Amino acid sequence: MKKIIAFNVREEEVAIAKKWAVDNDIELTIADGQLNMESVQLCEGFDGVTTSQNSRVPNEIYPILKGFGIKQIAQRSAGFDYYDLDAARESDIIISNVPVYSPESIAEFTVASALNLVRKFPLIQEKTMAYDFRWQPEIRAGLLNEMTVGVIGTGHIGRVTAKLFHAFGAKIVAYDIYQNEEAKSFLEYKDSIEDVVKDADIVTLHVPATKDNFHQFDIKMFENFKPSAYFVNAARGSVVNTEDLLKALDNGLLAGAALDTYENEGAYIPKDNRESGIEDELFVRTIKHDKVIFTPHIAHYTDVSVRNIMNIGLNSVLDVLNTGDTKNRVN
Repeated sequence: MKKIIAFNVREEEVAIAKKWAVDNDIELTIADGQLNMESVQLCEGFDGVTTSQNSRVPNEIYPILKGFGIKQIAQRSAGFDYYDLDAARESDIIISNVPVYSPESIAEFTVASALNLVRKFPLIQEKTMAYDFRWQPEIRAGLLNEMTVGVIGTGHIGRVTAKLFHAFGAKIVAYDIYQNEEAKSFLEYKDSIEDVVKDADIVTLHVPATKDNFHQFDIKMFENFKPSAYFVNAARGSVVNTEDLLKALDNGLLAGAALDTYENEGAYIPKDNRESGIEDELFVRTIKHDKVIFTPHIAHYTDVSVRNIMNIGLNSVLDVLNTGDTKNRVN
């Protein structure tokens, strides 16, 4: 019987993981915490490894795993920027992710976040709590069917998001290095990100984190936005220069932002910080900014996605053990 060790399994995922193990005749061990230089020693004697990292995996781990006879690490998320793919490859370690687990979950959350901005729910709620029920221009909203939505990244999530906005009657413009032919039936591709954002009333990001797009959305990019535009990021935090985003909001370069991710979130999300507090001053400013709706990387968090993320991650381990590779390989 093959043996797999699973790190960072939340309590709600345990039953899913155990059922998968029974169904696939696998001996599964659940380990506390993430994969790091201390916990990697627990991998000795196992055939495969899966984890849900939100902190970087040290490069020294890869040769250790190779020494244990392990050939892969299955990351249970779409994002895999916690790994040095070249370093992993040098030790013959396959890194896989879960590229598609529920695009609809993130797409629906994105639209909900945009609607909260457009319909000015935070301000309405603030006034309601103060018993101010007046109809007044500052809470008057526009309509999606009169807006242009700019979608950056038209992979699985980006396309579903674009379809939902299109269903509201919005015009969709988009940018992706690799254009999708099917998507052209409901959106118009532009030649650059700048061409997308300059006319968009809502800009939403659906791209992975790469070396090339680190802080791609900085003050220079925000200067291309319409002052009335809203910005939504349910993708990766590192794509946005948070300091510049707050500066853009303060200087009226855009009207508001909904962020489901933050570039330095690893130390805090998903954790209970009520007693310890948050030492990251930029993070605190972001959360408390009156033009920001912040949510804790939760766009994906639905019944369907929780089930799919665990099962697909474990399936990727089994693929490598049975065939030597997996279709979800990223290196």
